[in-house]
Amino acid sequence: MDTRKKAVVLLSGGLDSVTCLAVAKHEGFEVHALTFDYGQRHKVELDCARRSAEKIGVERFHLISFDLRMWGASALTSDKLDVPDYNPHSHSVPITYVPARNLIFLSFATALAEGLDARDIFIGVNSLDYSGYPDCRPEFVEAFRQCARLGTKAVDEGWEYNIRAPLQHLRKSEIIKLGLSLGVDYSMTHSCYNPDAEGRACGRCDSCGLRRDAFHELGLEDPALMK
Repeated sequence: MDTRKKAVVLLSGGLDSVTCLAVAKHEGFEVHALTFDYGQRHKVELDCARRSAEKIGVERFHLISFDLRMWGASALTSDKLDVPDYNPHSHSVPITYVPARNLIFLSFATALAEGLDARDIFIGVNSLDYSGYPDCRPEFVEAFRQCARLGTKAVDEGWEYNIRAPLQHLRKSEIIKLGLSLGVDYSMTHSCYNPDAEGRACGRCDSCGLRRDAFHELGLEDPALMK
């Protein structure tokens, strides 16, 4: 009998989520990667997610599709809104925030985990070098853990989910160092919010700026910006 622990890992194909996938794999989990095509303008990340899952090794790659462009409300899901340039001094919630995105993603992950009899859900959220999204903060992760327990059979059977956020309190450069130690190939990741028609990173958006600064801090060049 296979007694490996099962885990669901939210995988966007970006730097953080791929590092998170590598952490789960390193910890010995049977990994089910869960990726979403939600109408985002940076669909190139979907291919990156699949290729990274294949390289790192997962039990199954799950792709869920739904269309948040019906509502827009974010520069990532509406062509009517421009993706702003990187501003490291901004402290407001940016227009690239997709309303309740991680709440939606974690709800799907919980449903998949319950069906798999998995107790662990990994999410690559970070609350240090990040864009200021409210659904990346520790308080949200803890609140969702309680919600997942109360909204599933866990509450009746006396167990609870572990919402694992191993990157939560790491700086972006620390995340990269961790990933490199686990063999992550960051040339296969994509974080840009506004890639060109060929899928090349713009180098100007918030996500590109955060990545570039972190790689430079380590004396490295971001491979995503060298393509």
